[in-house]
Amino acid sequence: MCKMDYPRPCGCKGRRTCLHCEAEFGIERSDFYTSFQNSESFVYCPRCNKIYPGWDWEKILSEHADTPMHGGTRGEEYPGVYIDLDFLSETEETNLLHGLDELPWDVSQSGRRKQNFGPKTNFKKTRLRSAQFAGFPRVSEFVQRRFEQVPLLATFQTIEQCSLEYAPERGASIDPHIDDCWIWGERIVTVNLLSDSVLTMSPYRACPDGKTKYNLHFLERYRDHLLGELMDEKAIAACENRVVRIPMPRRSLLVLYGPPRYQWEHAVLREDIKDRRVCLAYREFTPMYLEGGSEFSQSEDIFLRAKQFWDQQPAIVAS
Repeated sequence: MCKMDYPRPCGCKGRRTCLHCEAEFGIERSDFYTSFQNSESFVYCPRCNKIYPGWDWEKILSEHADTPMHGGTRGEEYPGVYIDLDFLSETEETNLLHGLDELPWDVSQSGRRKQNFGPKTNFKKTRLRSAQFAGFPRVSEFVQRRFEQVPLLATFQTIEQCSLEYAPERGASIDPHIDDCWIWGERIVTVNLLSDSVLTMSPYRACPDGKTKYNLHFLERYRDHLLGELMDEKAIAACENRVVRIPMPRRSLLVLYGPPRYQWEHAVLREDIKDRRVCLAYREFTPMYLEGGSEFSQSEDIFLRAKQFWDQQPAIVAS
């Protein structure tokens, strides 16, 4: 009998599933793809920074070349998204993947594999410790250095770098969620490798009992420091039945901040993984853990470690 609350051999637990455990244990997957079809769908165009009706992101992007653009359809604003379509070159991508694949991969939930480089965090108990964190692999150093050329990331201080591998043969995906708001800061940074994919955004809905998820209540402690102005109640209500599809083309950089960070959940649907995809996810600390913040004494040592880059041998990979 499969115990859903405990990790299974494939790495999944709870309601998270992959093709392997669904077949072995007869688990019924959460079908977000079908449920999202009942919503009003839009696609974000990274060339004009607006959203347009539709589901197929490749079709929407191809329409940008039309005269007038997008067949004359008037796009809507969807602030809080930055995309650099040509962040990495093909050679840089090849060298980066070669170096990462020389390091161990760990199984993760929902059919993914991962490499975590960062401190240990306990989101439930809001505890932070350095553990074995010794910095980042040198093969990826140039990526962090390039962030300095992006105005939006000028003050970004990488604290965690996580490699995530999505493979179609495992049914890899990630369910709708908001990244933890106690420890991870406003800018959610992703560098996409190997194949195109798409991020599907859906409005966050509070629990019926009024409790917040994702440690969102910590947001009130640093709301005044946000880069992006959040949506008011009227704007949120108008998006109640919407999903927004954000393209993640191969070798692109994606940054989420403001409303997409805190008021929308993001997901990678199984149906959108056509080939092996690897993404590098980067996280910063919340203002509480930055210099001058109330919790800086807990993070000062971690900031020193985060300035280090090590060669492949010997390599320390945080579990």
